Amino acid sequence: MLMMDLTAWTALLLGLFVLFAAVGALRKPGIWQAMVQEFEKSPALQLTAGMLELITGGVVYLANPWLPADLLACVMKGLGGLMIIEALVVVGFSDAYFHFWLKNLANMHRGWALVTAMWGFALTVFAALRFN
Repeated sequence: MLMMDLTAWTALLLGLFVLFAAVGALRKPGIWQAMVQEFEKSPALQLTAGMLELITGGVVYLANPWLPADLLACVMKGLGGLMIIEALVVVGFSDAYFHFWLKNLANMHRGWALVTAMWGFALTVFAALRFN
């Protein structure tokens, strides 16, 4: 039976999403800061974003086994776990969390976008290498 490589697919989809989010941020400076300002003002957006990230992080975490020999699966499981933690922080401590990001994005917008683009590119490439 042909098995689907869930690690490769989750890494590819998450990598492409992150890469293109960074491209959008580099094309339109200030867009992330505006988005975080909107989240800071709206409890409904905070709850919705937290739930979506919890679901996405849970899927990424559960789809990837912890196999020390498989570095990509371990990285993806770790990212899924971090997404779950961030979702809980967004829901429970949104005032402090979004204030932190507003201060960081005001000063280091381009740096965060470039680091994000590198992460997205790396995940996409490592996922694509597993499809050979």
